[in-house]
Amino acid sequence: MARKPAADGRIAVLGLGRFGGSLALELVRQGWEVIGIDSDRRQVQAYADLLTHTAVADTTDEEALRQLGVHDLTNVVVGIGTDIQASIMTTSLLTDLGVPHILAKALSRQHATILRRVGAHHVVLPEQEMGERIAHLVTGQILNFIQFDDDYVLAKTVAPEVTIDRTLADAELRGTYGVTVVSIKRPGEPFTYTTADTRIYAGDVLIVAGDARSVQAFSSLT
Repeated sequence: MARKPAADGRIAVLGLGRFGGSLALELVRQGWEVIGIDSDRRQVQAYADLLTHTAVADTTDEEALRQLGVHDLTNVVVGIGTDIQASIMTTSLLTDLGVPHILAKALSRQHATILRRVGAHHVVLPEQEMGERIAHLVTGQILNFIQFDDDYVLAKTVAPEVTIDRTLADAELRGTYGVTVVSIKRPGEPFTYTTADTRIYAGDVLIVAGDARSVQAFSSLT
């Protein structure tokens, strides 16, 4: 069992569809006490024996959320699927209730913008983010890819041929390609931090940071 989360270890997931249900199960696996809430009785029944608590309720109903103690929680996830209006209304209600940390699922960038405006502290676009991630993985030599805000990414990639047998200082990757190598892994060895004197050899795996386009172009070099 994973180490129990900080604070009171409780979290509510509102909406037990594919996204919310999967997230709720992972949170349970990590040691959280999860309250799963959905307006669809069948969805709730499907998770009744898997989550700490479940309830059938309208998440746009303030009194219903108060009765379930959602207003007393530090963390709440709005995982509502295709009902955009319910998603926005629920997020706004949680804001009014003073929930300190609200994470909400969005279906589009416009939906995400609205969710932020009504109080969501963190918004995810699972389908779009996964699509972008897969696109980067299949269009170059990138082995793994993580994108952060403001188009900043970290990527795991095999060292391009143009960097082989050169130190990072000699290669001048930041000035030439707009990327920074922050870590390197030799075959059979763990990752280590790099310095200007780090020399790159064939078969090395690099962790590269920079904007998405620059990292993609660098990983595709031969």
